[in-house]
Amino acid sequence: MIRRALGFLVIAWSLGFVLFTLLLPSPLEGSTTDAVVVPTGGPGRIDRGLDLLRRHQAKRMLVTGVAPGVREADLAREYKADPRLLACCVDLGRDAVDTRSNAGETATWLTAQGFHTVRLVTSDWHLARAGMELRAAVGPDVVVLGDGVPGEPRLLTLVSEYNKLLLRRVLLWMGR
Repeated sequence: MIRRALGFLVIAWSLGFVLFTLLLPSPLEGSTTDAVVVPTGGPGRIDRGLDLLRRHQAKRMLVTGVAPGVREADLAREYKADPRLLACCVDLGRDAVDTRSNAGETATWLTAQGFHTVRLVTSDWHLARAGMELRAAVGPDVVVLGDGVPGEPRLLTLVSEYNKLLLRRVLLWMGR
């Protein structure tokens, strides 16, 4: 009985993992939102967010999880962005240290801005968990669209992310 249950769990985990890796989200095209949120930590994320602002796909952008010493001028230099775009339309969030606190920081920012639609720009392999955390933080009154930045994660990164996704999903179901 226990061997069958363990076998079933291994098969279910394996099938879920295969689906997780095969269904990694792509960049979202053709949608305009009030805001863009970009958690720091992966290549191409901030570039993608800035490109969306330049193309008027959103009014403002929050970069969440920014290190304490980073300034707008640093971002302008690093990403070859117009400093005026950063000054008018980009906010730097410095309170978040992980995916869950990125969601909390974003929810607070969205409420303060009065925004009801947001595009979450993050690595394709991270989008499922980051989107789940953000949806839990903002509730049903905010529409969250996912925009996956293609990446090349190692197998261990994918396994770790899938396990974190499953664990957080269970904890959210439990109200935690």
